[in-house]
Amino acid sequence: MTGFGRVERYVIGQMLLGVIAALAVITAVVVLIQFVELSSQVGTRVEVSAVGIFELTLLRVPSLVQILLPFCFLGGGMVAFVGLNRRSELVAMRAAGVSAWRFILPSAVCALLLGVLCVGVLNPMAADLNARFEVRREQVMENYLGDQPRDIWLRQGDETTQIVIHARDRDSRHGAVTLRGVSFFIYEKNERGIPEFRRRLEASEATLLPGFWRLKNVREATAGASSMRSDTLTLKSTLDAEAAMESLASPETIPFWRLPTAIRLTEQAGFSGSGYELRFQQLLATPLLFAAMTVLAAAFSLRLTRLGGLAGIAGVGVALGFVMFFFNQFAGALARADIVPLFAAAWAPAVVALLFGITLLCYTEDG
Repeated sequence: MTGFGRVERYVIGQMLLGVIAALAVITAVVVLIQFVELSSQVGTRVEVSAVGIFELTLLRVPSLVQILLPFCFLGGGMVAFVGLNRRSELVAMRAAGVSAWRFILPSAVCALLLGVLCVGVLNPMAADLNARFEVRREQVMENYLGDQPRDIWLRQGDETTQIVIHARDRDSRHGAVTLRGVSFFIYEKNERGIPEFRRRLEASEATLLPGFWRLKNVREATAGASSMRSDTLTLKSTLDAEAAMESLASPETIPFWRLPTAIRLTEQAGFSGSGYELRFQQLLATPLLFAAMTVLAAAFSLRLTRLGGLAGIAGVGVALGFVMFFFNQFAGALARADIVPLFAAAWAPAVVALLFGITLLCYTEDG
């Protein structure tokens, strides 16, 4: 902020205070809702204390708050600019010859930089806490689930081989992935690139180590031949422990820096990586979305304050939040259905919000 003047730094400070206030309110609401939801999901099935449920809540909240951060910039920006208007500070700035673009643009740049920080630093932290939440919830629910099998499906592959893996249960403790009751269906691509079934491996246990699977109590069946048994067997793997767990998770639970690897491994295994690619593009568009929300908040706050009515400002802010949320979800659904390109679906909400805010500012300031 050293490149900005005193006026710009003051407006940025007010905007940041508004964002922090909105973030605090949204976080409190999310904590309350998530605590109640976990109490009904977990507390009614297993014996767990309120402290245990609250710990689960704290692990889950960062990933949920991250989804709502654009609305923190929208609501916080409205609070900041409305406050400046009510105290006649913006009127004084304009009387001194300061254009609205001069104090809105630095605020948008600040929001853009905060978006970069959020994607690069906060997103991996939130994803890590969310992974801990899944593990901890699974541990808490073990007594309720008992020995109930939980089918696991994985897939790995390269240019010549595709392997489909099915297991009845898994154990990811101590940093290693261990599958129980495992079946490996191995396919090899023919000259036309079509996978053909070659053999099947049945094992009581399979542990994923760097570069290979270690199988125990193995029975191998090849098409047209009798089965063979062995105590141990190793099988080459293109997965690591983190990638294997990520293949079981939704794209929202994978850290930003791991998404390119997840996309590559998923496509190598013969699956579509569109879900991971869409999430990656949405995270790349996050800084622009933060800046767009700041511009949009300023545009609506300035115009509606002139017309009068704080209730109208609050109503517009809530309506904008819902519109942007559903527009983002709708664009993502179209992309997952291959109706629109992934890039367009990920960047459209940010671009549309930014263009709409700039258009409204041009109309308000320049007539």
